[in-house]
Amino acid sequence: MPSIIVATRAALLIARRASSWTVEQHLGGRSPVCVAVDPRRPAQVYCGTAREGLFRSRDGGRHWQPVGPGIDHPTLTAVAVAHAKQAGGLGIVYAGTEPSAVFRSDSGGDNWTELAGLRALPSAGTWSFPPRPDTHHVRWIEVDVSVAERVFVAIEAGALVRTFDGGQTWHDRVHGGPYDTHTAATHPLAPGRIYSAAGDGYFESTDAGDSWRSPEVGLKHLYLVSVAVDPADPDTVIVSATAGPGSAYRPRSAEAYIYRKTGLKPWEQAMAGLPEANGTTASRFATHPGEPGVIYAANNRGLFRSDDAGQSWNALDLPWPGPGLADGVNALACLPE
Repeated sequence: MPSIIVATRAALLIARRASSWTVEQHLGGRSPVCVAVDPRRPAQVYCGTAREGLFRSRDGGRHWQPVGPGIDHPTLTAVAVAHAKQAGGLGIVYAGTEPSAVFRSDSGGDNWTELAGLRALPSAGTWSFPPRPDTHHVRWIEVDVSVAERVFVAIEAGALVRTFDGGQTWHDRVHGGPYDTHTAATHPLAPGRIYSAAGDGYFESTDAGDSWRSPEVGLKHLYLVSVAVDPADPDTVIVSATAGPGSAYRPRSAEAYIYRKTGLKPWEQAMAGLPEANGTTASRFATHPGEPGVIYAANNRGLFRSDDAGQSWNALDLPWPGPGLADGVNALACLPE
């Protein structure tokens, strides 16, 4: 079983299992927002924070330091690492910020270059984050697992945009595509397919984002926060869903569900083994290619594992340091040991 990294408002928590579970606490007080593991060199881990920039660990999360120069904004909202190995064995890293900008590092975080073409897209003038309408940010970066230089970038709110050459040129949002993607996924067994969990519903594309469809039959809650796909089956998808942003993130007002679909069948709620929806924040998901059929979910009620691709869940009993997950979860990732 891999270690699990959980980003919360209070700290970055890393749960490791040997004979029993232990939980480490890192970057306390820095408000971790996003996390990514280099798939080719798992000891290399990145964590973006809400106010103090991007941090890097070279030893599987045991020690952390700020990355090198080149990122102009201190609010890091998204980070991802390409699957293709570069010279030196490290993957290309992409980091997104508020205000919306994307930076690239080919050196494992030693230095960074802004991919400025993103801000020149025609739709850029319409991007706006409703709670702070004077700004917007990169909510998610999805590096395609099938095509190394193909990257999808979600702006909150306003667009899901693409680059096919690692950020040299950019392609704007398309008609019928998601407007407010929160998370996205690609799958090695389905080249060209992308899955989007968005504030405006669920979207899928089978042609790398040129066109989209919204199979939503069975979804009774259409504000989607996270999406995951069974590592062994690109047709088995789960999402976390609520009625709107007011019931997604704050425990006091939360009411969140998990839905599952397989193939062309309708969505069904998949809550077996999970706490009741009332008072539960929207779950964040993580998978690992070495664990077919396994999906991890984390919310303010705990960390859960499904070994049947989301049909049922079991709580992992972990010794969380206070406040643990009680304030909700910002991001989740698997860390192979």
